Amino acid sequence: MKNIAAQFLPDLNHEVYICRVSSILNFIEQSKVIGRPLLAVLIDPGKLSNQKLRQLLESIREHNPDLIFVGGSTSTAMQVPACVDLIRQSGIKTPVVLFPGHENQFYPGADALLLLSLISGRNADLLIGKHVLAAQELHASGMEIIPTGYMLIESGKLTTVAYMSQTQPLPRENAALAASTALAGQLLGMRLIYLEAGSGARWPVPPEMIHAVKQHLKIPLIVGGGIDSAEKLGMAVYAGADLVVVGNALESDPDLLGSLMSGMQAFAGMEQND
Repeated sequence: MKNIAAQFLPDLNHEVYICRVSSILNFIEQSKVIGRPLLAVLIDPGKLSNQKLRQLLESIREHNPDLIFVGGSTSTAMQVPACVDLIRQSGIKTPVVLFPGHENQFYPGADALLLLSLISGRNADLLIGKHVLAAQELHASGMEIIPTGYMLIESGKLTTVAYMSQTQPLPRENAALAASTALAGQLLGMRLIYLEAGSGARWPVPPEMIHAVKQHLKIPLIVGGGIDSAEKLGMAVYAGADLVVVGNALESDPDLLGSLMSGMQAFAGMEQND
């Protein structure tokens, strides 16, 4: 990782320690252990004009989220490197993690890559096929690669990722099926589980489902899609999300990041006081 994250983590006595981590995965795992929820901003450069992207980066610089994810279903292979370079040139120190929508969304200028396996679907290409095509390049890059079980959850509308992946999302009322799917991902060796309602989701992942999945996992749980307020972010964290991803809401309102970060910090403070 090019930028080693230094996080200031308060203990129960409110003294401040610096916890340096050697990788993005270790950072997420350590934060889970101490009960500090994380916030990641997802940037899909294929959906943003240059002006909107610069506004969002200015908000990121001001409010300093924990991670930046770059990629998505609408980004091209050319747009991802340009976006990562722009983040670097902006002087933002937040670690950048690739969130690939296809095998060509790879750029060694990022700090890490989520190697997504769509374990909620039955599309073999997205379980292993695309990974085979990218494996040699990923291995040769020396980049941190994080195996991630990716699960689409019904959100009240047909999302871009569901359309592009040609898979059906898991029913939002079937928390038991989601928990079994996540557990299978963990048993297969995934290091993270990602519950995704999808970009522009009408409804976020239900708190009951987040809680049910959390009860079966030893690995960190990521939740994204449909998070457009501090209240929804708080519900996801309270239900068990170790890392919350916000993207679509910030595309139209970059200033929302300030209230989301304040809400996350307040929740972390409550956890430390319990």
